[in-house]
Amino acid sequence: MKILVVDDENAILETLEAKFRREGFTVFCASTAEDGMRLFRKVKPDLVILDIMLPQRSGYDFCVTARKESSIPIIFLSAKADEANRIQGLELGADDYVTKPFHLNELAARVRAVLRRSTGEPVQEVVEKGNLKIDPLSHVATLDGNPMDLSPREFALLYFLVRNAGKVFSRDTLLDRVWGHDAYIAARTVDVHVRWLRTRIEKNPDSPERLVTVRGVGYKFVG
Repeated sequence: MKILVVDDENAILETLEAKFRREGFTVFCASTAEDGMRLFRKVKPDLVILDIMLPQRSGYDFCVTARKESSIPIIFLSAKADEANRIQGLELGADDYVTKPFHLNELAARVRAVLRRSTGEPVQEVVEKGNLKIDPLSHVATLDGNPMDLSPREFALLYFLVRNAGKVFSRDTLLDRVWGHDAYIAARTVDVHVRWLRTRIEKNPDSPERLVTVRGVGYKFVG
């Protein structure tokens, strides 16, 4: 599998290239968002490790552009450790957010976990609830017959909730069932993905009727 690393620190590029080559990956490196986007379009990587603070254009800009063209996993790698930046990265479509300094083995574990979730065998059952249809085999979700542009995690979360319509799940349970046991992710991540899904399936995302919050418990899908 191919990994693209975009970071303006040569030491990090060299370290990650050596680490992931030892892990069996083909690794491509870029030190600017422009060079990274050219490689992104040319080599079509399976995953991107992306710094936020890049020359000229930020990693956020890269992520926005990439998400318009692909749903492959993106992991932000940043010295910005505050919650606001984490949430912004996730809202832009990233699958994970790792802060610097980081442990190589932990980053490698996160990469493997994200790739497993994005390439794992889908459940074969197609589910339909009203005007919403989700086909896990073709990995297509449609609303009123129109395909929705969902990231792999958004798709997995929506599929899980719709397939279990009417049941309430806590954030921790959703992390376990959708993100996996080995996910190093805060429970707030669930809130971010639910908010994104509401913008896609709700008539009024600020007053949801389908993907609802059960106060003090978690979330459920109302069919």
